[in-house]
Amino acid sequence: MMKYIKVVLLIGLFTFTLSPFTLKAQSSADLEKLIVDTRRSADMKHGSMAVCVYNITQGKQLYAYNAEQSMIPGSVNKIFTTGVGFVRLGSDFRFVTKIGIRGEIDREGVLHGNIYITGGGDPLLGSYRYRQTTPDSLFNGWTSALKKKGVKRVDGRVCFNTSIFDEEPLHDSWEWGDIGNYYGAGVSGLNFHENMYFVYFNPGKKIGYPASAVRIQPKNLDIHSTCEVTTAGANTGDQVTIYGSPFNGDRLYRGTVPLGKNDFAVRGAMPNPARSCADMFASFLRTHGVGVSSNTMQVYSQPDSLRAVLDYYSSDYYTIAQYTNHTSNNVYAESIFKYLGHARFGKGSFANGSKAIGEFMSERNIERSGVRIVDGSGLSRLNRVTADFICRYLAAMSKEPCYNDFMQSLAEVGESGTAKSMLPDLPKDISIHLKTGSLDEVKAYAGYITTAKGDTLAFAIISNGHECSSKAASDRLNKILLKIATTY
Repeated sequence: MMKYIKVVLLIGLFTFTLSPFTLKAQSSADLEKLIVDTRRSADMKHGSMAVCVYNITQGKQLYAYNAEQSMIPGSVNKIFTTGVGFVRLGSDFRFVTKIGIRGEIDREGVLHGNIYITGGGDPLLGSYRYRQTTPDSLFNGWTSALKKKGVKRVDGRVCFNTSIFDEEPLHDSWEWGDIGNYYGAGVSGLNFHENMYFVYFNPGKKIGYPASAVRIQPKNLDIHSTCEVTTAGANTGDQVTIYGSPFNGDRLYRGTVPLGKNDFAVRGAMPNPARSCADMFASFLRTHGVGVSSNTMQVYSQPDSLRAVLDYYSSDYYTIAQYTNHTSNNVYAESIFKYLGHARFGKGSFANGSKAIGEFMSERNIERSGVRIVDGSGLSRLNRVTADFICRYLAAMSKEPCYNDFMQSLAEVGESGTAKSMLPDLPKDISIHLKTGSLDEVKAYAGYITTAKGDTLAFAIISNGHECSSKAASDRLNKILLKIATTY
C-alpha cells in the first residue's frame, strides 16, 4: 500500500513539474490536429492551407503550418496598403482636390475661360455615405467659392484633370465578372461617388419572371443597359452581376433579385467617374445661377496662369484607412495604393504602388521570397503571400509609431466591421483585430491577438482552392482562429 502511495505522489510531482511544457506542446498538437482534420474534409482536401502565429511580445514564432507556401490572400492584401499608408502618409494626411480658374472675369461676372477640377485621388469625393461628401454638398461648396471670386457665368468649360494617376483604372488581371460591379470599379485621379452607381430593379410577379431595371442614381449617367435579370424567391438577396468596362456606358445585367422587393438597389461600376464629376458639377452650376456655355473636357496638365479658387480636403487618412479595413472597400484601397506610388515615384499606377510597398518591406528587412503584391485591394488573383511573411510584416508594423492607429483600423472581432458577428464564444479577456479576405475558393484572416496574459500575437490563416461555400470556409477558419486565441 505504501509503495502505491509513493508512486502516486511521484507521478503527481513529476506531472506538476513538467505541466507548463507539456500543456504547451499539447496545445500546439491540438491546434495541429484541428488544422489537419480541417484539411481532410472532403471539400477542403484538394486545396491548400497555411497558418502562422508569432508572439510579438516575446519575439518568436509559436506555430507554423505550410507557412512558407505562396497563397492568394484576397482582401488581406489591404493590410499592406493601409499599413504602409500610415507610415508614409501619416494618420492626419488628407487628399486634396483643387478647383481653379483660368481667364479673365469681366465687370458682368463672366469668366472668359475655364474652370479646372484637378483630382488628388480622394476616394471619398462625392461619396453618398456621408452628408458632407454627397455630390450636392460638395458642389455647393465649390459653387460658393466660385461666386466669392465674382464668377456669375462661364464663357467656357468645366475641365477635369486626372493626371495624378495613370489612365488604367483596373489591373489587367482583374476578372471580367468583377469589373462591372461596384467592388471592381477601379480608381481615377478624380474619383467620384466611390466610382459607383445604383441601379434599381422591380422583380416580376412570380419566381422566374423577368425583372426590370427601372432607374439609376445618380441620374443622367451615360449608361445604356440590357437587362437579363429574373426573379428569385423572397429574401434571396442581390444575385446580380453587372458586366461592362471603363469608359464605355454599355452595361449588361444578369442574375436574380428577390420576389416582392420593388426598387431593389444593386451597385455597379460607374463608366467614367471623372467625367461624371465634371458633367454633374457643370449641371449643378447651371441650376444654381452660374451658366456654363460649353461641354466638359479632360485636360492632361495644369495650364499656365491657373488661379486657385478652393483646395478641397478629404477626411483624414485614419478615417479612410479604418473604413477601408472595416468594410473592405476596394476603391479606397486602390486609391491609397496608387497614391503611395505617386508620392514616391511621381505617378500613381499599379506598378508604382507595388514598388512603394516593396520598398517599405526592403527598408524593414522583411524578406519577400514567394511574395508578389500587384494591387492594393487584393482583387487580383496574381497576388501571392506566405503566412510567415504576413506575420513578419505585422510584427514590423507593431514597432512603428503609427502601430496603434493601424491596429485600430482593423475590424475588432465581436465589435466592428466585417468581424462584428465573428466568434461569439471568444473569452472576454482576449481581443482580436483582423482583416478578412474572400474570393472564389479563397478565404484568409490576418491580424493581431491580445491574449489573456497581455501578450500580442500576429497571426495569418489562409485557405486556397477549397470546394465548400464561402460560409463553410469561414466557419472552419473561425474554429482555427478561436483555437489559436485560446491556446497561446
